[in-house]
Amino acid sequence: MKSFEAAVDRLSRLPGIGKKSARRIVFHLLSIADDQVEELTDAIITAKSQLGYCKQCYGLSETELCKICSNSQRNPDQLCVVASPETILKIENTGKFNGRYHVLRGLISPLDGIGPQQLTISQLINRLTTPNETIQEVIFAFNPTNEGEVTINYLRQRLRDYPIKLSQLGYGLPVGSDLEYTDRMTLNKAFENRIKLNPEAENS
Repeated sequence: MKSFEAAVDRLSRLPGIGKKSARRIVFHLLSIADDQVEELTDAIITAKSQLGYCKQCYGLSETELCKICSNSQRNPDQLCVVASPETILKIENTGKFNGRYHVLRGLISPLDGIGPQQLTISQLINRLTTPNETIQEVIFAFNPTNEGEVTINYLRQRLRDYPIKLSQLGYGLPVGSDLEYTDRMTLNKAFENRIKLNPEAENS
């Protein structure tokens, strides 16, 4: 069954989907009506063609500015820095954060050849120095991994001369966990107990 195995192989290349899950998905797709399969493929093709990246935060958007960046009701004083757009969706589901976001498009990982130049760090700093911005606190919301820690340490050094509070998500996130799979309650606690990284900024 070459066609079956080819479908399984393609699906198993997607993040978070192993061979066993890929087989279950293929069996399911084979069991449903053709029009349902077409609806799925059409939705994926439409998303691929219409979704792009917000020119300000680099999150997913169908317009030049995403709904969050263009929403005047969001708190302009807080900026949550994340590694990927998926984390924005997860945080938004908690209803805990009402600020804005900046997507780095990854984390610093020397072993994988990913340095600061491959991320949107220079764009982040430009946002902090733009005259019409009123950012007072930057919250780092990264997975508690070595790459997350390396990225936070680098950003702390780059931002140390700016009169801005720096913090990171606090207790509640176990080491090695993935924010995209963290439950709402745990994320709420992580925001409530976020750790101050430059307490001296409180007095500046």
